[in-house]
Amino acid sequence: MRSRLKKILLGGVGVAVTAIGFVAVAPSVQSLRNPEQIAAAERWKKKIESVGDKLPSRASNVSTLAGTTPSSPLDILIIGGGATGCGCALDGATRGLKIGLVERDDFACGTSSRSTKLVHGGVRYLEKAVFHMDLGQLKLVFHALDERYHMLHNAPHLCAPLPTMTPCYELWEIPYYWSGLKLYDLIAGRQLLHLSRFYSAEQSKALFPTLSQNDHGRSLKGTVVYYDGQFDDSRYNLALACTAALAGASILNHAEAVAFHKQDSTGRVIGARIKDHLTGKEFDVHAKVVINAGGPFCDEVRRLADKEAKPLICPSSGVHVVLPDFYSPDGMGLIVPKTKDGRVVFMLPWLGRTLAGTTDSNTSITMLPEPHEEEIEFVLDAINDYLCVKVQRSDVLSAWSGIRPLASDPSSVSTANISRDHVVCKGPEGMVTVTGGKWTTYRSMAEDAINEAIKLGNLTPDNDCITKDLLLIGGDGWDPSLFTTLTQQYIRMKRSYGGKIVPGVMDTQVAKHLAHSYGGLCQKVAKIAQEESLGKRLAHGYPYLEAEVAYCARNEYCETAVDFIARRARLAFLDTDAAGRALERVIEILAAEHQWNRTRRKAELVKAKAFLETFKSSQNAQFHDGKHYA
Repeated sequence: MRSRLKKILLGGVGVAVTAIGFVAVAPSVQSLRNPEQIAAAERWKKKIESVGDKLPSRASNVSTLAGTTPSSPLDILIIGGGATGCGCALDGATRGLKIGLVERDDFACGTSSRSTKLVHGGVRYLEKAVFHMDLGQLKLVFHALDERYHMLHNAPHLCAPLPTMTPCYELWEIPYYWSGLKLYDLIAGRQLLHLSRFYSAEQSKALFPTLSQNDHGRSLKGTVVYYDGQFDDSRYNLALACTAALAGASILNHAEAVAFHKQDSTGRVIGARIKDHLTGKEFDVHAKVVINAGGPFCDEVRRLADKEAKPLICPSSGVHVVLPDFYSPDGMGLIVPKTKDGRVVFMLPWLGRTLAGTTDSNTSITMLPEPHEEEIEFVLDAINDYLCVKVQRSDVLSAWSGIRPLASDPSSVSTANISRDHVVCKGPEGMVTVTGGKWTTYRSMAEDAINEAIKLGNLTPDNDCITKDLLLIGGDGWDPSLFTTLTQQYIRMKRSYGGKIVPGVMDTQVAKHLAHSYGGLCQKVAKIAQEESLGKRLAHGYPYLEAEVAYCARNEYCETAVDFIARRARLAFLDTDAAGRALERVIEILAAEHQWNRTRRKAELVKAKAFLETFKSSQNAQFHDGKHYA
């Protein structure tokens, strides 16, 4: 086993041993693709560009899906609009296949919007691989680091490298973490973001002012800083969905598969009965193959097709809390390497606030998971030991829970030791299920699922998978200095409380937010703010504009108030109370865009408030124990 591990470490990425150490000589990304794939990628890039950025309307997508027949079916119908489902839609559409996708709520409504916001190879998996000689965990690290590279390059406006600090309070921890993180660098090879390095205690304090110099009587000896990627998960998911739509996929949110159609003679799944939750209407969709990408709900989908289907999912709860920005510096994260349940906990700067998490515990599957107070306190306790300031429960701006769809034996007692690798399986006949995995590996999960669907349906794609180097919508035309164009060329026309329209500056905070959220399309949002007098901020202290509500309704399939406050903008996740204050204005703009009547507007307000109640900010705390209160 040790020789096999050594072979992988020294041969898997192409490593030369020299007199001064290791030199990574991994092959370049382009050399991993054949000329046909490169040519196909260029063809699809030009095709998508020729379409422009105008997506098919929701009505058009409904018409296309409902227009399928047994003699003219889709190639593939995808159930589930999370990262994997939308990744499947993009992969299939760019292979020239006829693709449809339905999601019963909204794109990224579940697990895909409730992650730790990291694009990473998995430092913890590497530790297990080395100490337990676990080749499966090591393979996952190699795989995820490769996918990390492509995620960051395919949506540069939504992703960026983030340095993360590992504190060392014992002398032995310095060589331990330093060598482990150097191995992490080594495995990344040419896809390395930045080299990890050691900082003294004094340097660490300057970089991370709130880092404690003492931990239970131990003084800080220094820190090791390494790099991973960070991203806006739900907006990345939306970029996948919209790019798939531009490539020809018919995608539909708020539409649920309520039954499957089967061939009488073979029992093979050949389509589904779809209910449009916005209109209440039902229609049939016919397809040669169905891909089940339901995330935590994939067993529910499988049982809909086969009541005897055995469960695949062992759900795990991951809780995160959002704190004010003063708990962490902008541009530097902190990793707590050991917690009571054996996990690591991160404290990361994210969209102007501090994100801390996560937990790992067994849970039940529900559409709106809520964090338990003890889970919130667990996260606060974990980071409290490493800070020189006391973290207070009253500082929690938002807290949410996500369900990881771990593919494992449900009889397993602990979820912490389950591999995060994904599973693609067939069954019932005509259906492919893809589950497990992690956000960073969504693309390869989709590739594997589409490959299996092609075999199962004897489909004839135009080309192989090309999504490794395919820019997502907004990535084209992106430049880090793009925000300066907005500040120079646009103003924010705002309607005052008295109804008067007054000009306002396109300040740097707003301009940077628009450039990072919408990439090369940000000027379209700025234009709406200027020309339609929708330049006012939705919530004090946050850069979200009224213009974004209108833009998302027109261009990103934003159909409800929750769609906007939770996934188009991230207000619900950043500050639950601020999201609540913005609700009425969000609903007012959406009502104008979608022609809602008074009844619909009231229903939207009720639903959105109920949704925000599941985010346990300080105002929604369930009980006080005095532990985290001043």
